[in-house]
Order: sequence, then C-alpha cells, then structure tokens
Amino acid sequence: MAKDRYIIPFFIPHIGCPHDCVFCSQNKITGRERSILPEEILPTVLEYRATFPKDVGRIEVAFFGGSFTGIPLPLQNAFLQQAHAAKEKGLIDEIRLSTRPDYINKDIMENIKRHGVDTVELGVQSMNDRVLDLSQRGHTAEDVVYASGLIRGYGFELGLQMMVGLPGSDRESEVYTAARVCDLGPDFVRIYPALVIKGTALEDMFKEGTYRPLPLKEAVETCVILAQMFARERIKVIRMGLQPTDLINEGGEVVAGPFHPSFRQLVDSRLVLKVIGKVIDQRGLSLGAGLVIEVNPRAMSTLKGIGKESIKTLKETYPGLDIKVSGNGSLGETVLRFISGDSLSEVDYRRVLEKGID
Repeated sequence: MAKDRYIIPFFIPHIGCPHDCVFCSQNKITGRERSILPEEILPTVLEYRATFPKDVGRIEVAFFGGSFTGIPLPLQNAFLQQAHAAKEKGLIDEIRLSTRPDYINKDIMENIKRHGVDTVELGVQSMNDRVLDLSQRGHTAEDVVYASGLIRGYGFELGLQMMVGLPGSDRESEVYTAARVCDLGPDFVRIYPALVIKGTALEDMFKEGTYRPLPLKEAVETCVILAQMFARERIKVIRMGLQPTDLINEGGEVVAGPFHPSFRQLVDSRLVLKVIGKVIDQRGLSLGAGLVIEVNPRAMSTLKGIGKESIKTLKETYPGLDIKVSGNGSLGETVLRFISGDSLSEVDYRRVLEKGID
C-alpha cells in the first residue's frame, strides 16, 4: 500500500540566515556539509521517483534548513524555478519551504506564489519573547503572528515548528507557546526537544553551567502534554524529535539533551497508555477476570512501548487484571479493541485524544 505523501527533501543549511541561534548547527542537524545546487533539483526528483511505487501518493519537493526566503533572490528563484518546472511536468504535486517568521512579507509571498509554492513552515520555537531573546532568535512572537496571518492570507498551507527546553523556558512557557500556536490555526506542527550540539553556543552555555538541558523523561512528559493540546485542536504533529543521522546520534555530535532515536514512539506510547487507562477505569474492566487488547500489528510497538514499558506500567497499575495484547490486521492503525469476558468494545485512540483525556 502506497503512502499518502512522498517527500523529496533538499537541505539548504544556514544559507540566507544572519543569526546564530544558540542551538543551531544546521550542517550537523541535516547531516550535510554541502548545500544542494539548483541544477541538481530535477535530476534528484527523477532519481527519487524511480524508487517510488507505481501507485504513488502525492509527491512533494521540500526545501528544509536555513531560511529559504532569506536566500539572495536570484539563487532563491533558481531553486524555485527548478521545482516549479518539475511540478508543471507532473513529476511532483507540491512544493514546501521552511523559513523564519521575520523573513515573510507581501513581496516574498507574491514571489513564492508565482513559483508554485504550496506550503510554508515557520521556525517559531517559542512564543515567549524572553526565551526567543535568550536563544538569540532575532525575531519576536509578534513576528510569528504577523507572518502566520500573511501566509494564511495568501492561501498557503501553514506549518509551525516549536522547541522545548530552550534557555529560560519551562513547562508553563511551552504550554503557553503551544496554546498560542493553536490560536494561529496551523495545518501541522513539529516539536523538537532542544539538544546540545557540538560547536554551538548552547554547548558553551552547557559547559559553563548556565544552561541545563531537559532530561529525557521530562522532555517526553512535556511533549505528551503538547501532543494532547494539538490533538484536541485536530492539528497534526508530523514530527517529534530530530531525525537520527550519522552525526545526530548516540556517540555523534549530541553533547547533552533529550535525544532518543525513537523519541516520537516514547511520546505516542505514553498517549496510548493514557487512553487505555481511561477505558479500563471508565468501563470497570479491572473487575473482570482478564483483558485482551487487540491492535493492528503496525501499531503493536506503540502499544507495548519501548522495552514493553507500557505493558509493565499497565500490570503495575492494575495488578489484579490479567492483561494480554494481540495483533489483529483487520483493525485500523489507531483502533484498540478491548475483550473482557463476553464484553467486546473498540475505541479509536486518536478520537479519544481529540475529545481530551484529562
């Protein structure tokens, strides 16, 4: 079965950005030392397409890293012209770019609109001006509000990225940021825990003792709260945590911070565990002789948790309940089936999250 969307990524690290955010080392985050050239766009699109299945879903060229709309206009347009040409030839369906909130204005919007861009992602990071200042972002929360409104006004799909664990931030600040992000009505969000990367100002702050990175457990707990907030607003969280690369990995360039190669699974498993606990409590299943929880095999690892942590937690929380889990390929990937004695019920945990657990 083909995926709904295939992304052809082009990483343009740090080009066009005059700021050195304390956490930033774009070359290491993207895992690339050299930026892509405009003339490489079409050949790369063709290479990717050759690997896609015949019943391919929508194909998107995405310009990640750096601050795309801050690139000198001739170079920016050279990239966009190549991507637009691929779109007009039917090789791709959509174009996405990421940029900074203070690199958005009407002229920029009109230019990227002419070049067929569909989606704009903004690196928000925080909606707390003090946190933005301590992180040397070079923009304000109001810049985010203005840019988001302009992007929406020009008909683009809007994505917003936020970080947890930045200097001067705490859980209250991050919940506030998530609430403000929800108010802006993005189509999707990304959540990144701040990591201490070699060669960054954050590394210096960490070594000096002026910055304390979030422990992994605390970062996961915070992201569980934020994910619930976004779920209630039906805003997709398309990524949590940096994607592991040869450099961003255990024993690589990460000096400290809540890095885990399966960070998203840690969060999702906690969310599913909360849903299961709510169902057990509400339906009195703990009074029965036993409980079988069926799930689509593709979601089994999320249900069990890494190292079967979720199963262990359930058995500790409900010591009198014999809990077993089983795969059922006929179930949707977000559906949980509970079988207790003669009782059978199903819940879609995504819908439960949208309605709210707490």
